[in-house]
Amino acid sequence: MFLYVLLCGVLLYLWWKIRDGLKISNIEDKHVLITGCDSGFGNLAARTFDKKGFRVLATCLTESGAAALQQDTSTRVKIIRLDVTDDDNVKRVAKWVKDEVGEKGLWGLVNNAGIMGTLAPIDWLTIDDIREPIAVNLLGLIHVTLSVLPLIKRAKGRIVNVSSVGGRVAASGGGYFSSKFGVEGFNDSLRRDMKTFGVKVSCIAPGLFKTPLSDPKTVLGQRIGIWRQLSRTIQGQYGENYVQIDAAMKQKLNLFRNSDLSLVVSCMDHALTSQHPRTRYIAGSDATFFWIPLSYMPTFIQDFLILKNKVQIPTTE
Repeated sequence: MFLYVLLCGVLLYLWWKIRDGLKISNIEDKHVLITGCDSGFGNLAARTFDKKGFRVLATCLTESGAAALQQDTSTRVKIIRLDVTDDDNVKRVAKWVKDEVGEKGLWGLVNNAGIMGTLAPIDWLTIDDIREPIAVNLLGLIHVTLSVLPLIKRAKGRIVNVSSVGGRVAASGGGYFSSKFGVEGFNDSLRRDMKTFGVKVSCIAPGLFKTPLSDPKTVLGQRIGIWRQLSRTIQGQYGENYVQIDAAMKQKLNLFRNSDLSLVVSCMDHALTSQHPRTRYIAGSDATFFWIPLSYMPTFIQDFLILKNKVQIPTTE
């Protein structure tokens, strides 16, 4: 009986591997729109998919980012400026995409544009601090998707949403985690709504990667800036050495940041080129072996593991 079950398991695994490896054809005539290509995952994705033969439509927030990307890619890559929080800008880009793809429609959309925002205890922040990453990471992503969705439905194409392990487990305060939890919810709703139309929707949850988005100096600088603006009451509640001790804790965590950005781009590649893309992808050893398993654990275990190295707040009389 054991051998029978083992054999069935092996055959099932082999069937899955073969099915997972089947690729689409004729990628040379397929257009892929990628947001947030100034740096990081989006920049590498644009360059990678250009070399594979896709017709890449890349968006950059800055002129410098667009110019640098154009130098590193072929003439097949078309680049346009896009601020996903600017409604008129999104509409103009959608019109541009429609003109570029024609009757074929848009094969792929990679929603990669995002910001970290300010990471600090909730009671340090203003509503504007919370709103900023939600406006970019969630509402901007949704608006871009809706603006080109008819073109994707026409091509029966793919949508790839870049979320985060921060959309599965929330740690330090800020709007980033709220935005990424929102991306996960939007992704699931969209995937189920689009099944009828042959559009396949995937979500990628990267762990901690060495990108400008998560640069520890920037994150720490923002936190110190907010600390200096806090009332003496809140500073007293946390203790004078809170920022320094917290920075030392975060530095230890940074040792586990992944440096190979191609791990995320490989997930994008599979989602766009596989005949049977997965609904969820995990990228990074920390995501695979810690954050995602932690997301399935009871909340008291999550709280213990996340808070065990947190700064101890001084007691007051």
